[in-house]
Amino acid sequence: MKVCVVGAGAIGGLLAVKLAFAGNTVSVIDRGPHLAAIKNKGLHLHWQDGSTWKGNVKAVEHSADAGEQDLVVLAVKAYDLESVAADIDHLLGDETIVVTVQNGIPWWYFQKEGGSFDGRRLETLDPNGILSDRINPDRIMGCVAYPAAAIAAPGIVEHVEGDRFPVGELDGRETERAKMLCDTIIKAGLKSRVLTDIRAEMWLKAWGSLTFNPISALTHGTMAGICRFPETRRLAVAMMTEAQAIASKLGITFRHTIEQRVEGAEKVGEHKTSMLQDLEAGKPLEIAALVGAILEMGRLTDTPTPVIESVYALIKLLNEQTQARRALDVDQAAIKAA
Repeated sequence: MKVCVVGAGAIGGLLAVKLAFAGNTVSVIDRGPHLAAIKNKGLHLHWQDGSTWKGNVKAVEHSADAGEQDLVVLAVKAYDLESVAADIDHLLGDETIVVTVQNGIPWWYFQKEGGSFDGRRLETLDPNGILSDRINPDRIMGCVAYPAAAIAAPGIVEHVEGDRFPVGELDGRETERAKMLCDTIIKAGLKSRVLTDIRAEMWLKAWGSLTFNPISALTHGTMAGICRFPETRRLAVAMMTEAQAIASKLGITFRHTIEQRVEGAEKVGEHKTSMLQDLEAGKPLEIAALVGAILEMGRLTDTPTPVIESVYALIKLLNEQTQARRALDVDQAAIKAA
């Protein structure tokens, strides 16, 4: 299978290496030092058990250099999807499947959903309608990425824990292509299964991303640290309670209790969330998909969300200030260099 992973970061890089090692023809699209390192030395994956994998991948900066694919994995941050969509046609053939592995709620959530909001565009995630216009929902396959991983250095992905990538059609059907995608992931040494309600699984993951990501960025706490500190644990539970009320109005039933979800997060250990990793690296924070979209759903369903709104205000301000300081530092460095 010809596979292109757009964004060879923690999750995208992990998938690219595993899929390549299983015999698929894999291209990755990235930029900057990470892309340069992959071109020069390949893409390396250090697994939790100590094993090391090197993916034989083609590394490019533009989709035109990758060409038409059988499978396209969108593994960039949600805020980069619009620019990816503008250039995605080079990757798409008649039967190309597009898989999304972003954290939080995806832009296509209400496409082919079948409920009272069927077809509605989430303005938080697709404000200009570009994603909805450029990526046909018939191509899309939902996927939930459960592994925790990080970029240890350019060209090197460090696996922390987890290996599950459940998949599902947007309309809940069990199709041949869903089974094929599931089998491809399993043959790559990962775990997968075909779900008839991929949105419920996304909510289960988003439940944690909504809470632990912003709390970790605001406090610099790890997953275990947040769960073991009584005040932040209570804050996480309060946010999850509000999110569960929204999900319930959308017909979602969680298979775990809030306490079970928190206990599962604590077992991840001293792991920095992706948002904390981005903060420390000076990158923009992925706020819209993790928090903003859930607030938008809260408004749609007339669900009060005072705790989530408070955390959203804090994390949004932190992001604004961090990016402003980073821009100032870049300007000052440019002045000194001149």
